[in-house]
Amino acid sequence: MNLTHRQSIIFEFIKNNKNVSSGGISDYVSKKIDEVNRVTIIRDLDFLLKNNVIRKVGKGRATKYQEKIDNKLLAFFDVENYFSQDVDKRKDVKKAFNFEVFDYFNIPIISVEEKIRLDVLNVDYKKRVQKLSPTVLKKEFERLTIELSWKSSQIEGNTYSLIDTEILIKENKEAKKYSKEETQMILNHKKALDYIFAHKNTFKTVNLAKIEDVHKILVDNMGVKINIRNSLVGITGTNYRPLDNAFQIKEAVEKLNKYINKKNVHPLEKALFMIIFISYIQPFEDGNKRTGRLVGNAILIAHGYCPLSYRSVESDEYKKAVLLFYEQNSLRYFKDLFMEQFEFSVYNYFGVV
Repeated sequence: MNLTHRQSIIFEFIKNNKNVSSGGISDYVSKKIDEVNRVTIIRDLDFLLKNNVIRKVGKGRATKYQEKIDNKLLAFFDVENYFSQDVDKRKDVKKAFNFEVFDYFNIPIISVEEKIRLDVLNVDYKKRVQKLSPTVLKKEFERLTIELSWKSSQIEGNTYSLIDTEILIKENKEAKKYSKEETQMILNHKKALDYIFAHKNTFKTVNLAKIEDVHKILVDNMGVKINIRNSLVGITGTNYRPLDNAFQIKEAVEKLNKYINKKNVHPLEKALFMIIFISYIQPFEDGNKRTGRLVGNAILIAHGYCPLSYRSVESDEYKKAVLLFYEQNSLRYFKDLFMEQFEFSVYNYFGVV
């Protein structure tokens, strides 16, 4: 959801002032930008209400507006406005790992309505898969493997084109214009996915060893140390710094796995948390986001859900969603991208809807 400049000003005013009236909002906006009539303000407030970023309390002249936060992990941020600010000028950035995020795990991230809608889509996906012949099913897995390997690598800065990725995976022909490391990254994605498809039931539950197994495949022959790191890592484009010692890293991964392994947690939430929290914890020297995406898919496959290719996501938007979680612990934008990509995969693989 993108806000206009005026809507962004209104939201920030409500966020910073708790209970505010439409009159107070109108006065503030008129001081910040041009004079705005009440009808326009009400229209903007209705838009923010409809999109569940604010709530209305009271009636008549006593009506006030507040920021709507049912779960702190779903706090709303105007992404375009947030990232228009220089890295060092962003407000209230959480520069260190925040163990308090685990306190919000028991509040659903994906709403009941959203789960019902996505489950209906997945039922259709499962019906289509059952109708496919082994040959066609193999080809569909290969297509998803190619497109996921390409996009997941692109998110990490790999310059391989989709066509060259297809040739590399199908024909094992390396394009000379790319570096050996880029080629290896693509091939490692394929190996990791082959491993996951061959061990579908393994990831019904997760533990550190299983995550490390996937990571080991993804960084094979790339000069990256395996197993839990024991030193600080820096992340480009943010002042957030992950944990710097193996003891706390293991503690964080154990907390993550304990929640994911609960029977009452929806498979889509299991996958979502795995993807974003492996990125956040950064347990390894390198390859964390790739590992999160692949283990997230392994969880989906193990529970009979359609895996994600991320083909249609913009790499920059994916990075912004991850950085927003690092800096503000807001999962809202990443959740939106995740659900969009799940829908995209259901509609575009294993027999078109």
